[in-house]
Amino acid sequence: MFAKFAIATLLGTSASADPFSIAVASKKNAAKLSYMNKLMDGAKVLRRLDEEEVEVDISSYYLKFEKCQFVKSYDADGEGDGDDYDTTVLQTDRFIIFRLCPSSSSCNYNYGEYLVDMEDYLESTVAYAQEMQEEMCDACDENCAADDDAAAGDDAAAGDDAGRRRLYDVDCDSCVDECEKIANMEDNGYMEATDYLECQQIYAADDDAGNVLYAGSMCASSGEKIKIGVFLDEECSQLDNSLDVEDYLEDGAKLSHALLKTIYQGDAISCLEVDENADDAADDDAAPETNEVCQNVYEAAAKCEVPNGFNDGIASYANYENYDNQVAQEEVICDYISSILSNSYDQSGEIVISGSSSSSSGGSSASGGQKFTLVVLSLGTAGLAMYAATLHAQLTKGGGKADLSQQGTGAMA
Repeated sequence: MFAKFAIATLLGTSASADPFSIAVASKKNAAKLSYMNKLMDGAKVLRRLDEEEVEVDISSYYLKFEKCQFVKSYDADGEGDGDDYDTTVLQTDRFIIFRLCPSSSSCNYNYGEYLVDMEDYLESTVAYAQEMQEEMCDACDENCAADDDAAAGDDAAAGDDAGRRRLYDVDCDSCVDECEKIANMEDNGYMEATDYLECQQIYAADDDAGNVLYAGSMCASSGEKIKIGVFLDEECSQLDNSLDVEDYLEDGAKLSHALLKTIYQGDAISCLEVDENADDAADDDAAPETNEVCQNVYEAAAKCEVPNGFNDGIASYANYENYDNQVAQEEVICDYISSILSNSYDQSGEIVISGSSSSSSGGSSASGGQKFTLVVLSLGTAGLAMYAATLHAQLTKGGGKADLSQQGTGAMA
């Protein structure tokens, strides 16, 4: 009876709870993502047809960080991220997903969603954050002087600048201490984390092994953060999570992440260009302008706009070169962004199986039903093996003359 149950299980469960569905899902998911990778490679940044400066007006929007993600894909050129083809055939792309949100809403509609290279995004946003930091400390110095004479001078300067815009209304209770820490960072044993955003060597072994380590920007906390990691190659594509970059800094220095945190944890960046030297009264009728940081990342990004109600973007590019390409690619771009936001990749960029299986490093695990099926199949196989061994023993015991019909009657009834 056990043998009959095992055979029935082998035949009956193969088409229902398929224990190999994980592998099939993995291939389908990988094929889909590979297809989208190829299409993304074909997407081109829009270019102007003439020298006239025509820009999409996004001055009323805010730039909001959404996710950081590494994506590994097959390198069609065969170069990969190593020094030669034998090292790897995969290339690692580094992406930032961000939104342009209207200032009058909570970014649930009439927003644009974008995918841009991490280097381009960090180059623009970090430069903007550094500029804002400098202006904040300048304003702090001007308005929070410790002595009465300096304070009186600041009051006079404020009177002279009446009617002019200020980018910062500083809090003297906090800005003085903060700006002192920034000014004395190196003396206090800290280094600026943003100095290591670009991949650079931090260690080289003196022995014959010649091990070399590199530091560069990486995605952390499921893409919610950006930090500095240790990599094994000069392209900063092979991450080593077991190593800490601070162990390789000179003189035991520590990294200060205060400025870098403003990129992914700080307030959304207003895209409105504000001239601190402009007169409020005279500038009321002036047309609003988009600041440089928003314009740079917008022009460099792959765009998903129309499905989110952001019709002011792509529609404004009707007279641009590659406009048709942008419109044709938008659905693919939206799907690609959606796949990244749905955690289709792990921290290192490997594909993760979605649905009933899960993975943290590119592997997969079976669901409860699949585990039960595998256990039944294993027990069935063991039962068949035991029955075969018993039958073989009975045949050989009688010198090969055992009555097969009688021996099989009880077992197969």
